[in-house]
Amino acid sequence: MTVCEFRIIGMRDEQCLRTVTNAIQDLPAIAHVEIALASGRATIEFGTFVSEADIRQAVEDAGFVTE
Repeated sequence: MTVCEFRIIGMRDEQCLRTVTNAIQDLPAIAHVEIALASGRATIEFGTFVSEADIRQAVEDAGFVTE
């Protein structure tokens, strides 16, 4: 398993958090997602069928910015 960490900008409330979490969890081989709403810090553990770029793209497709 690989772990990536990055910041998600634009989340305002629990609904935003659910939207982002669901977008990430819809990808294959996602083992664990932890996102702090207050800081926007995301930690994702994933397998070989997905890349960090794929995860960032899913977040951006959901309407948020990664940093």
